[in-house]
Amino acid sequence: MSFTWDYPNGRIPVLAPITWGDDDFPILTTVDGKWGATYPSPLPTVETPPWTGTDSFNGTSLGPQWEWNHNPDTSKYSVDNGGTLAAATVPVELYMARNTLTHRVHGEHPVATIVLDFSNMPGGDRCGLAAFRDWTAYIGVVRSGDTYSVVMQEGLTQNSTDWSTVSTGTTVETAAVEKGRIWLRSSMDSRGDGSKLVTFQYSTDGTSFVDLGDAYTMNTDWAIFMGYRWGIFNHATTALGGSVLLESFTQT
Repeated sequence: MSFTWDYPNGRIPVLAPITWGDDDFPILTTVDGKWGATYPSPLPTVETPPWTGTDSFNGTSLGPQWEWNHNPDTSKYSVDNGGTLAAATVPVELYMARNTLTHRVHGEHPVATIVLDFSNMPGGDRCGLAAFRDWTAYIGVVRSGDTYSVVMQEGLTQNSTDWSTVSTGTTVETAAVEKGRIWLRSSMDSRGDGSKLVTFQYSTDGTSFVDLGDAYTMNTDWAIFMGYRWGIFNHATTALGGSVLLESFTQT
């Protein structure tokens, strides 16, 4: 078993057959002197939830394809025909926010779309969809008083040695939106020899999407072995008490 680097999308487990040498040491079965792209399965396969498609968060628990960026506060989320994310912390920025839900990207040109109902979001809270790593950009909803805005934020960065936040980023573009539901979308070029660019769009009807902000170049340094992820977040900046409803997540 190898924890193989699938640049730049993180490490993945790869199981390869071995044989035994004359000295009774195992010998890896290689293809052209390297790990093979595929190997025959030694056992009957078992279906697992796909990385693509739509998750509407039916049932009462998250599927195994989901991971938390921090150990979650289990009192601040629930799953019941949608995922409710209550603000769990009052940080000033995303990296310190607890209960950020993450999902691995898949494919050369992954696209993620979430549907959020932010009707219960109080002033000062932020929620949204991030292209998430030690260099991060996101599209999200911000409430200030009675005003709601959709924002594109880029340039959030972490120190890869001690994980301290280096920059909380800059707001590139904003647009006014009405209280209620919103579709947030991010598209990425995650090819090994691609541009590593990520772009963002939003929609208020689920049909017509509007570009917001610039194309942002993701980092490819080796230190963050998890690779690129989608991050779904809701955090407070002044006080706890609010929540948003994550109606669905779609990756194509």
